[in-house]
Amino acid sequence: MTQKFHDLVAGARSYRRFDQSKKMTMQELEELAELGRITPCGGNRQYIRFALCADEKMNAEIYKNLAWAGYLSDWDGPVEGERPTGYILILRDLSLQKNQTVDEGIVAQTIFLGARDMGYGGCMLMNIKRTELMEIFGLDPEKYAISMVIALGVPVEEVKMVEVKDDDIKYYRDENQVHYVPKRSLKDVVVKEL
Repeated sequence: MTQKFHDLVAGARSYRRFDQSKKMTMQELEELAELGRITPCGGNRQYIRFALCADEKMNAEIYKNLAWAGYLSDWDGPVEGERPTGYILILRDLSLQKNQTVDEGIVAQTIFLGARDMGYGGCMLMNIKRTELMEIFGLDPEKYAISMVIALGVPVEEVKMVEVKDDDIKYYRDENQVHYVPKRSLKDVVVKEL
């Protein structure tokens, strides 16, 4: 594996604060959706669909229907000026797949890596108001279900990985708003070598 690829994966953290003055374009969102489209899918079912938004007014409406950081109970999410400038909703075509599968996560991670390669960061959100988001996008709930929302933009926060201590995996921020993400060591996650 190249160091470049390792660094790409390491840099594809969850970012929750963005430079709202640096707008994403619909073309960039379409390029990311294209990465999702060509990602392998179980049984080649190809049931994943996308809804995209780079419109500032619509982004504000989408933002109201997202919950941001469960472990940061004293933080309500990014303030005006630090909000995402692009969103990708990952949907299931219900005529092809009723239940959520691992495929949505694989597609989301592929999009995440592509966004990082483009200089963006993001956050995968599943604590969302699905009914309201379906209405905002004018989507038929008989036809589609929302699996998750990927919020995107140019990150303005520093995110550092640190070693898990005392089995505490909760992310946290310091007084300078540096975001720390505890990660288990390789020796803790590789359980067997033959």
